[in-house]
Amino acid sequence: MTIRVWPGSPYPQGATWDGEGVNFSLFSEHATGVDLCLFERPDDAVEAERIPLTNRTDLLWHAYLPDVRPGRLYGYRVHGPYEPREGHRFNPNKLLLDPYARAVSGPVRWHDAVYGYEIGHADEDISFDARDSAGSMPKCVVIDRAFTWGEDRRPETPWNRTVVYETHVRGMTKTNPSIPPEIRGTYLALAHDPLVEHLLSLGVTAVELLPVHQFVDDRHLVERGLANYWGYNSIGFFAPHHAYATRSVGQQVYEFKSMVKTLHRAGIEVILDVVYNHTAEGNHLGPTLSLRGIDNKAFYRLSPDDPRYYIDFSGTGNSLNMLHPRAIQLIMDSLRHWVLEMHVDGFRFDLAPVLARELYEVNRLGTFFDIIQQDPVLSQVKLIAEPWDVGPGGYQVGNFPVGWAEWNGKYRDCVRRFWRGDPGQLPELAFRLSGSSDLYEASGRNTYASVNFVTAHDGFTLQDLVTFESKHNEENGEGNEDGSDENFSANWGVEGPSDQPEVVKLRERMKRNLIATLIFSQGVRMLLGGDEISRTQRGNNNAYGQDNEVSWFDWEHRDKAMLNFTRSALQIFRSNPVLRRRSFFSGTFDGGGRKDVMWVRPDGEEMTDEDWADPENRVLGMLIPGRATDERDDRGRRIRGDTVLLLLNGGTRSKKVTLPRFEGGGVWHEILQTANPGQTRVIRREALNLVAHSLMLLRFEGDGRSSER
Repeated sequence: MTIRVWPGSPYPQGATWDGEGVNFSLFSEHATGVDLCLFERPDDAVEAERIPLTNRTDLLWHAYLPDVRPGRLYGYRVHGPYEPREGHRFNPNKLLLDPYARAVSGPVRWHDAVYGYEIGHADEDISFDARDSAGSMPKCVVIDRAFTWGEDRRPETPWNRTVVYETHVRGMTKTNPSIPPEIRGTYLALAHDPLVEHLLSLGVTAVELLPVHQFVDDRHLVERGLANYWGYNSIGFFAPHHAYATRSVGQQVYEFKSMVKTLHRAGIEVILDVVYNHTAEGNHLGPTLSLRGIDNKAFYRLSPDDPRYYIDFSGTGNSLNMLHPRAIQLIMDSLRHWVLEMHVDGFRFDLAPVLARELYEVNRLGTFFDIIQQDPVLSQVKLIAEPWDVGPGGYQVGNFPVGWAEWNGKYRDCVRRFWRGDPGQLPELAFRLSGSSDLYEASGRNTYASVNFVTAHDGFTLQDLVTFESKHNEENGEGNEDGSDENFSANWGVEGPSDQPEVVKLRERMKRNLIATLIFSQGVRMLLGGDEISRTQRGNNNAYGQDNEVSWFDWEHRDKAMLNFTRSALQIFRSNPVLRRRSFFSGTFDGGGRKDVMWVRPDGEEMTDEDWADPENRVLGMLIPGRATDERDDRGRRIRGDTVLLLLNGGTRSKKVTLPRFEGGGVWHEILQTANPGQTRVIRREALNLVAHSLMLLRFEGDGRSSER
């Protein structure tokens, strides 16, 4: 049958099924011609049809094919100059993925043919490779957007009540015995009842998924028997990664939607870790898979002095060209697609400063942020920045606009250093416990600008943080030279696993200290998935290539005691509004002389300047009165909480702590402690013993006047 070709429309971009046929549209500013290639099977090396797109509107090449149906496989060949020194790398011998493809059929099958130049040639990328890459390339898939969402609604959990759980679709589900083997490691597994029940029992309100955009396993990893497990190597900004689906071509779209729908029904939001700062095509010696062959000069930041080379703010070889409106449009269209079509609730932007680099400096009020702020869709979802990149001036913690939250790396480092016993941590620790007003308040932001965490996918797990003082990344095959050397960790006596009772006992306490500190700090809490069951990566702090037991959750040997402790701490957080303020402490409340937070020393008196300046001081109390809440009911009435006292001893000796007293009398209740987890009691004496390396949370019960001072 001869394929009919009609002119079609330039918009929308991508392949769009309208119920009768498919419209194809591809942007290229500098191309001289574009061929649409249709395939029968994912591994075909030769297209069944090659259709020149003769219609070009607003630099968009387009056609409408009334005889094409959902499930059809396609790709593009783009003609134009191959002049790397001028920034152009067109090569029609290379099959290219549509940047707007809604699904991709599978992985890149690595071969020298996927490179636009001859590998090994004396002129490197200046040379031209004429081999056809179609047999090594995955194909794009035409998708039918229809899906029964029913009454799906986004949970819209307020920021101050949000508990984020950073996790990996495959890693969390691959070995869980409660999940049917045929769906382990997939989107459907993440939404399976036992996993949802686990999240709900913890008190998680949002899962933050490591990248699920279609990504590429780097060639150097594949050749070493590894994979790009984390997925920070995107090649398709609209397509859910194919390997997390249970069935073949195109099914990933429907299974991803099913996962979101199920999690929403449980009240759990879905946040995506997105990588718009670079793509899998790498530097000038990388493969030609998509944007490089479609319009290299439009989509990538090239050196103005020598356009053969790429400006790299990401450390991966290239950076998206945020100076070009079509590159910005690609990102914005992708974001809206995931919100409107896939129903996700927010995004965590990997290396977010790259997106703000309009020239070379980071401009926190740059075009990208202006566009999002005025967008009626994107401005209403959760937006989280990873506030650093590898470019000059790339550490931008505290510098993002109103409406954005940030991974607070300063929180992580300070809390780790305090519990490790480093001197001089108390002044900064007070800021971190109270929401980091020093970083966010001056710009008009609130406590929930700070996403607090002590561990994340990049670095040690919680178990490893208290087990290793040095990284052990030998399994990555890079001579243990990869990964950060600055971990602020301690092994508490022995490097690596130990069966010495005192070492094990102290490590368990330190894990509880770190988790409890995180949960009882103002701001947004983010847990690393698996920390609640003491997941280990055997000391690997850069397990990006370990799609195996190093990274997967070990459900069989899960730490039930740690799980119960984490559940208890989060239950306390949920039950008391003073632990989840939206605004920063002001020093007073109700306009009077009463303090909404007081920092106390072991004798029960308020901390003085001299106390703060003492670098050997490692004991701190944080007193929050029950009236120091800013949550209100639907009629605007303040919701009162309980007066609490958080006590932290990061030193090596126990301390006698005198408890604050209030007019009218009352008693303190110990509701959580890390030295003897599970113990609760009424404190009837004026003082208590705060064990070395421990934390305690107390609640005051009085006659109603306990918070009036």
